[in-house]
Amino acid sequence: MRRFAALLAAVLLAGEAAAQAWPSKPVRVVVPLSAGGFADVPARLLAPRLSAQLGRQFYVENRPGAGGTLGTDNAAKSEPDGHTLLFTATPHVISPWLYKALPYDALKDFAPVARVASGPYALVVHPQLKAGSVIELIAAARAQPGEIDFASSGNGSAQHLVTAMFASLAGIRLNHVPYKGSGPAIQDLVSGQVKLSFAGIPNVIAHVRSGRLRILAVTTATRWPELPDTPTVAEAGVAGYEAALWVALLAPAATPANIVQRLYAETGNALKDPEMQQSLRAAGIVPSLLEPQELGGFLRAEYEKWGRVVRETGATIN
Repeated sequence: MRRFAALLAAVLLAGEAAAQAWPSKPVRVVVPLSAGGFADVPARLLAPRLSAQLGRQFYVENRPGAGGTLGTDNAAKSEPDGHTLLFTATPHVISPWLYKALPYDALKDFAPVARVASGPYALVVHPQLKAGSVIELIAAARAQPGEIDFASSGNGSAQHLVTAMFASLAGIRLNHVPYKGSGPAIQDLVSGQVKLSFAGIPNVIAHVRSGRLRILAVTTATRWPELPDTPTVAEAGVAGYEAALWVALLAPAATPANIVQRLYAETGNALKDPEMQQSLRAAGIVPSLLEPQELGGFLRAEYEKWGRVVRETGATIN
């Protein structure tokens, strides 16, 4: 018994010593989505601040593909020593419901570190669609079921699912037109090839201000501070609707708790920087820090929520 206790103490001391020495080399931050996208931009804002605070380089490595599952799998299988992290977003809890044989578990194979920021999608329409409000859009969709096209960044993307949830709660049918990324989707929306999309605010705000697009609502439970006159979808007539974009920092499961806690603390310090806050607002999100245990509960709730959406809407990967 004494020998076991001594061995256990030695292991704990070794783990604590390793955590205190962390980081001992550059830290790789895997973003499983494309460069310039919703997760990539805040990751590149956060990485240099963590580098400055911790004295070692944090660098972003984009590993897109298969709805974010390729990069996520790479991070899950990395050494759990705090030198590989995953900076992910809402699709992290959607993909498990769409890809039936993932080589990792989105919840069990990661240690939650910190939710970093969150924000809304904007429901925007092309002016050719005669709808000046959510109620008018629903009426138009009911008058021509399945004929109004909506654009998304791909089958099974968060854009696809937030629109599917809207259509389900509103009792309407829309026609999904998936694109290979949000850029081409917005181009065709602005040109009128498709008439509707739930899009990130930074991707559409210039077009809204120029009159090329019309914004009807935002998807979060409360109004977006930068657009105080724009109602939420729920306020505008679809009771119970709420969907938020979020980004979070995760580590491979079994990463020492000391490292996880320090990462959380340093992330919180970075988010206190006014310049960082302004940069995030420009990216269409705001700091929305959750500590590891809170983030774990949040991820489980989001996982169940989007599972229900997939089941109820029949969303699939083509």
